[in-house]
Amino acid sequence: MLGAVRLGVLESRRTLAIYIAAGASFAALSARGLTVPLYAHELGADRFQVGALFSVATLAAALLSMPSGVLIDRFGTRTLLVLSLLLFAGSQLAMAVTLSVAPLYFWQIVGGLAAGAQQAALFSAITALVPSGRLGRAMGWLTFSMQAGFFIGPSIAGLALQWIGIRTDIAVTTALLVFAIPGALVASTAPQSGQRLALMQPLRSLVRQRSFAPVVIGLIGATLIWGTVGAFLPIFGKESLGLASSQVGLLLAIQAVANGLARLPGGRLVDQAKQRWPIVFVGVMVWSVAAIVLGHLNGFLAPAILLVVGTPFIATAYVAMGVVFGDLSAASTRGVTMGAYGTVLFLGLAAGPLIFGPIVQSYGYASGFTACAGVAMVLALVMAAFHAEPLRRRSEIPLPPPAPGT
Repeated sequence: MLGAVRLGVLESRRTLAIYIAAGASFAALSARGLTVPLYAHELGADRFQVGALFSVATLAAALLSMPSGVLIDRFGTRTLLVLSLLLFAGSQLAMAVTLSVAPLYFWQIVGGLAAGAQQAALFSAITALVPSGRLGRAMGWLTFSMQAGFFIGPSIAGLALQWIGIRTDIAVTTALLVFAIPGALVASTAPQSGQRLALMQPLRSLVRQRSFAPVVIGLIGATLIWGTVGAFLPIFGKESLGLASSQVGLLLAIQAVANGLARLPGGRLVDQAKQRWPIVFVGVMVWSVAAIVLGHLNGFLAPAILLVVGTPFIATAYVAMGVVFGDLSAASTRGVTMGAYGTVLFLGLAAGPLIFGPIVQSYGYASGFTACAGVAMVLALVMAAFHAEPLRRRSEIPLPPPAPGT
């Protein structure tokens, strides 16, 4: 009895440390999401170039998400998480001393690679600690921590711009990663599989599961519209809404608060839901409508209210999709499954600004947001046509036979 209590306390401390690490890493990432577009704009980048800076980072994150999952299954999470934090910090400091737009692309790629590894490690760490019946709430807390970081990062970065220059701001906000160190240290070093897994075998088993195709379609729809709005929101705030840089930071922070607070009740809703696809459908539809309306607003108050109202719907949809991927994973292939989730997530986020950036550049923000929202709505309808019922229990994926001598 006493041993079980101690084990529960230890597990709670480990999950708390991971939640704090998630918040810290995403605080640094979101501060970068504010400062880098503003810095690139200051250096003379046009709208498409700013969107491309966002996309190259997310494409790099997608590129490393799947390999990161394989490494997690083979070696555990700690080493990968520590290395990714160091890599992200290095790219951030390098950006602070960059004096032209072109090198920013390289450092965005480096930072994106680190972000992809971080997300795969954090999600794998939580799914390893929490039983299936509480996974929705755990995902809610994990993503709440991330969204708390999205509030803290822009708030600090935007406030600091009142006293320091933007290059100094980029360097200073790197210190947020210090708070991620304890979580990285408590992450498991044990392999999640005792065998050497090839990538394709568990991936094929994952793709064959009934819920995989519809949840991927829903995730692409959500990330297209979320990524497009997110990539252009800083310069949209300056050019179209007419806000100061500090006000743009506050707008991002307000959105992050709405996003984070929605994750906790959203996690409970997802755990209780018999089917999760309606949650995703409603979330994508509501956020798409909000994006269309956003493109026609000006000033601070109306956009802030719209973001507060619309963001919780898409936030709950992301919780639902994360839980579906968690349910699709087995203990031995958790890293690969969450790596697949990260790959689709980051590809969708990257594709939005690249596909709809030229429309934004040529015809304005309202046209670009509307076109992207239309595509996202179509994808949500396709997902609904599957009438997917995500698995309530994790399906074990058969392992390949052990290699000779293992």
